[in-house]
Amino acid sequence: MYYEDENNLYHYSYRKGDKSGVEPVVNTRNYAEEPAESAEPPKKKHGAVKLVALMLVCALIGGMVGAGATGALGAKVSGGKRSADTTAIEVSDRETVNVETVAVTGTKPLSFSELYKANINSVVSINTTTTTNIFNQTVQSASAGSGFIITADGYIVTNYHVIDSANEVKVTLYDGKEYAAKIIGGDSDYDIAVLKIDATDLKPVTIGSSATLQIGDDIAAIGNPLGELTFSMSEGIVSCVDREINVDGTPFNMIQVTAAINPGNSGGPLFNTYGEVVGIVSAKYSAYANTVAEGLGFAIPINDVIAMVEDIMENGRVTNRPYFAITAEEVTARRAQQNGYSVDAGVRVSSVEAGGAAEKAGLQVGDIIVKVGDKDITSMKDLNGAKKSYKAGDTASVTVNRNGTEVTLSITFDATPEQTAKPAQQPQQEQPQNGDNYYYYGNGEGGYFDPWDFFNEFFGNGYNSYYGGNSGNGYGG
Repeated sequence: MYYEDENNLYHYSYRKGDKSGVEPVVNTRNYAEEPAESAEPPKKKHGAVKLVALMLVCALIGGMVGAGATGALGAKVSGGKRSADTTAIEVSDRETVNVETVAVTGTKPLSFSELYKANINSVVSINTTTTTNIFNQTVQSASAGSGFIITADGYIVTNYHVIDSANEVKVTLYDGKEYAAKIIGGDSDYDIAVLKIDATDLKPVTIGSSATLQIGDDIAAIGNPLGELTFSMSEGIVSCVDREINVDGTPFNMIQVTAAINPGNSGGPLFNTYGEVVGIVSAKYSAYANTVAEGLGFAIPINDVIAMVEDIMENGRVTNRPYFAITAEEVTARRAQQNGYSVDAGVRVSSVEAGGAAEKAGLQVGDIIVKVGDKDITSMKDLNGAKKSYKAGDTASVTVNRNGTEVTLSITFDATPEQTAKPAQQPQQEQPQNGDNYYYYGNGEGGYFDPWDFFNEFFGNGYNSYYGGNSGNGYGG
């Protein structure tokens, strides 16, 4: 029913007898004819009191909830313990290790963060500029690589291919200081080079032993991938030791790792877990055969080249490279059949330098070298690879096939001459035989060049004898 209160407002009630004493009325007003009333909105009785009471209740409830949450978090922060019946966000109260205090490597195993902080100031970024003349136009090209400091007075090791043909070399340290670098020397066969910057009180690396590495050992590399992501570290394990790979006809004995190795990493250090350098990283060989692969990187074992690095520092070049003092040719199946050789693979001695290491060891023209030390020799690249295990003055066993009989000799290697010089006495020299169409080039450090094999090389039908001796064509060394 409807009823009208004292303010002339109309209400509907479901209760019978509501507003006792007030009879229901029918609204007879004509609102279209009456002016609008300007009365203020009605004030409800006790409205303000109720509002204040409601606010007090809400505040009380909110305070209780807040206190509970604060207590839950506070239980963890204070003393690092909390009650089993509370819900809490776990917050660690462990103090961060100050790895800046790591000053000496090689004394104990390091975490990767400790290893990085201990060695980052020993790693450098290398940028080179090469100027070439193409069709009478001067063209400049730039490349980037990595390196590491080995002495406090500024000697730096990197890959030879990083600075090869460079006209200008700049080195940048981790603190941002940039230096012009002088190329002291290098060796392309071993892909090592030494630079020098005019600086003092630098922090050198600690050289370790690559011979102690085992498959599964943790390793880390620091360098400048892509030439832009400077001073980055990647980590992995040793996948293989003494991995023999071939790049552009040159054999290399490498450490295979799973650490990410990319262009720009070349020349950087490979570390063991003690923070010692055990290898020289090379992106060139990590991408050999133009194959992109995940988790495949290579580094030159430091034990194989550290003596050469010191040699370059002292003499500007590697003076202790082993030298057979022979010229030779690779034995192929076709040549063996044509000339009646007893074996169809190996390296045949074409000439012996008078007074050289081979002559002293008893090697003769016509001997076919089939083994050096414990390595089988079936090709020129095998012989070059075997030589890398030795230095001048080292003694090795050499097994040759001489007219069908194997003979083992002992050779003490000479040092490779700085420049090819004509020997004081003409070496023994065999003449072409059985119709083989040879052409001789060089002056004792050259060898034989077979046009047929040369043809085969370029048309994919075989392996040639165009080996690139020290002068002329063929093997010399």
